[in-house]
Amino acid sequence: MSLLVVGLSHRTAPVSVLERAALSEDARTKLLQDTLAAEPAAEAAVLATCNRIELYADVDKFHAGVAELSTLLAQHSGVGLDELTPHLYVHYEDRAVHHLLSVACGLDSMVVGEGQILGQIKDALALGQDLHTAGRMLNDLFQQALRVGKRAHSETGIDRAGQSLVTFGLAQLAPTTGPLAGRRALVVGAGSMSSLAAATLARAGVRSLVIANRTAERAERLAHLLAEQGTEARAIAMSEVPAALAEADIVVSCTGATGLVLTADDLRRAAGGRAQGATLAVLDLAMPRDVDSAAHRLVDVHLVDIETLAAASADAPMAADVDQVRAIVSEEVEAFGAAQRAARITPTVVALRAMAADVVAGELSRLDGRLPDLDDKQRAEITQTVRRVVDKLLHAPTVRVKQLAGEPGGAGYADALRELFDLDPQAVAAVSRAERPVVQVSHNGIEELR
Repeated sequence: MSLLVVGLSHRTAPVSVLERAALSEDARTKLLQDTLAAEPAAEAAVLATCNRIELYADVDKFHAGVAELSTLLAQHSGVGLDELTPHLYVHYEDRAVHHLLSVACGLDSMVVGEGQILGQIKDALALGQDLHTAGRMLNDLFQQALRVGKRAHSETGIDRAGQSLVTFGLAQLAPTTGPLAGRRALVVGAGSMSSLAAATLARAGVRSLVIANRTAERAERLAHLLAEQGTEARAIAMSEVPAALAEADIVVSCTGATGLVLTADDLRRAAGGRAQGATLAVLDLAMPRDVDSAAHRLVDVHLVDIETLAAASADAPMAADVDQVRAIVSEEVEAFGAAQRAARITPTVVALRAMAADVVAGELSRLDGRLPDLDDKQRAEITQTVRRVVDKLLHAPTVRVKQLAGEPGGAGYADALRELFDLDPQAVAAVSRAERPVVQVSHNGIEELR
């Protein structure tokens, strides 16, 4: 089996295609289940953010895997396969590992170096674990991606190369808003991105924050947290958004809605009641979009959305630390490959030692029948001697074969070992199933053994 990723992102697809291909949580669940049911795939995980959709799978056939994963992405995204295919990219084996680790470090983000992607990778892993579609290989890969992403942020200055999408978006509004301190803000949505936006605005010193969300409890909880930190904040129902728009200087929207949340008419009316020359600043971070793109044509509204950010980020400066992060990624890709190759031979080595132990036990049993007068001390000495001889004979070859298996092309050593010692394939498979427990990453970030 080999790792395969098929996906599309802001680098390969226009925002209009990404917007239509966006997957709801239910769609991600169904996509994973259907991928696992497909013949070429043994494991699956999906990474879906506002600017990328990627399907990871452990497949036994490359061409069949690409065809199947591409078809499944088209079916569940609602974008026809013929239209979707030109925007898809494919990475296989080490290149697939390199891609995910680069994504985890923020190298492939719209805003280079942003750290929010780590939370999204953690969510992707948690969903795969909850649905039992992420097996041992994808668990290892995604957990390594999380560790490498954290390493990149702690060991380098990659954070200086970029900002979060929220910070970058607010920076694009700066010509309109000026300093945020003293401004009145409305945040529509109370999910992770909206909460980050609210916290960023609060740190910037806005005069007041209004939080609107379809689930009132989430809006109230976020408003309460902000109020505890000294920001004037309150929660409102979605029906109160039009009135709140009229009072806001800046609006940030990021919901999971599939349709428009703020129409051009809503914004026109809100902007119309302002003092002459006053402009309403609107940041739309949702995918698909929350705000009608027609608002770009309104004189008194400054709208920044994902499409605007994609264009602006193309000119963002790259920090020298990016090269250091790339070196870390290359080092970790090699380490992951070596670990996976070595792990593949471990069940064979364990099965070999188990077979040797059975042979020793059988011979000692025969010895008991032929020399029944041995006392316990003599029997213990003979047993220890025989086991020591077998251990010494197996030690060097099993250690060496693990080392060789960790090198490129080392997979054949496991086959050779099974052939030379006539090991039962079922015994090797049984060891594979009984290997170390999986680390469960829950949605709140706690790691448990499962």
